[in-house]
Amino acid sequence: MSAVRSIVGWWLLALLVAAGLGALGAWQLDRMHRKQAMLDAVQQVLAQRTAQPLAIASDPGRKRDYDWAAGSGTFADAPAVLLDNQQRDDRPGVRIYRVFQPSAPGAAPLLVELGWLPLPGDRSLPDVPRPMGERRLAGLLAPPPSHGILAAVATPQPGGQVLATGLDADGLRDRLGQPQLAARILKLDPADPLGYARDLDVLPNTLPPERHLGYAVQWFALAAAVLAIALLLTFRKRKPDQTTP
Repeated sequence: MSAVRSIVGWWLLALLVAAGLGALGAWQLDRMHRKQAMLDAVQQVLAQRTAQPLAIASDPGRKRDYDWAAGSGTFADAPAVLLDNQQRDDRPGVRIYRVFQPSAPGAAPLLVELGWLPLPGDRSLPDVPRPMGERRLAGLLAPPPSHGILAAVATPQPGGQVLATGLDADGLRDRLGQPQLAARILKLDPADPLGYARDLDVLPNTLPPERHLGYAVQWFALAAAVLAIALLLTFRKRKPDQTTP
């Protein structure tokens, strides 16, 4: 009877552990599908490049969507936002954002990504002058980069910039002196000579879909291994003693 209880206990534990590992694998698969759908949507927008007005950046119904947009306006007299912990070519740096006010009536200001700059060993922040005069910009409207499970923190710096760990529009409005700020950002067209090194990658500093698939396979393999071990222990326990008396 004790042997049966032991086997039942092993299987209960094995099934619980395998279920947890399987759930992690399913979560990774879901993330893979979501990111692949995102990349497919971006690719379609970039292939067509049908320009929408910049005013749609503040449309709450499209805050998770992607659009090619263009419009004229001026960069606001507001601090530059430096997004921290941004890698490019295996070098640490920051992504530079500035507030742009479209000239279209009623259009809310939005953050424009001007590109990436490296940080030296002492992490001294670069000076980012405000582009002056009326300009016409074009680029990809996108949700701001994900900052993960940690809260987005924006800290004013002695040089006048704002160093941020995430681009949360609600948290940045007061820091930038903007009563309104669009939920989406504009990833400036790399063909525009304005700004710094940049691209239209919507998954910078995060895992691509194929990495999530790899992690999913690992979790499922571990779940299978747990069940295989439980099966092996069960047969060993039930095997009669073959030793001679």
